[in-house]
Amino acid sequence: MIKGLRIGTGYDVHAFAPDRDLILGGVIVPYDLGLDGHSDADVLAHALTDALLGAARIEGAQDIGQLFPDTDMQFKNADSIELLRVATQRVIDAGYQIVDADCILVAQAPKLSPYREKMRENLADALSVDVSMIGLKATTTEGLGFAGRKEGIAAHATVLLCMS
Repeated sequence: MIKGLRIGTGYDVHAFAPDRDLILGGVIVPYDLGLDGHSDADVLAHALTDALLGAARIEGAQDIGQLFPDTDMQFKNADSIELLRVATQRVIDAGYQIVDADCILVAQAPKLSPYREKMRENLADALSVDVSMIGLKATTTEGLGFAGRKEGIAAHATVLLCMS
């Protein structure tokens, strides 16, 4: 039996909204709509934060909503990369090391491939790991579902931790 390994999965969805920047992985992606949310609505950073916190299972910080509640005005329009950085420090302080992270963005539009490497760099920086430890893919839904109808964007993330 392998001891000290933990895996976490995160998922987030935000609807498109006018008059907001579209921020994904800490990158402002040029598009006519942003995402609706209490913070900057960065679905990628949110999914990764949930995966990280879910793997660590720290009392009082088991998911993004518990650590950064949307009822708290200090997180209104917060930079989600900074929230990810705070969550990362909590995980490191709890005795874990980040081994790997893998993420998927689900969006019919806009095209995200031109921004992929900068997103990976931003996520790696927030997690204090080498960029080679961050996987990131983007996919469409072939026109199916809310993402396919261009109503919003979803993100999935998986994180592997080990005891330091």
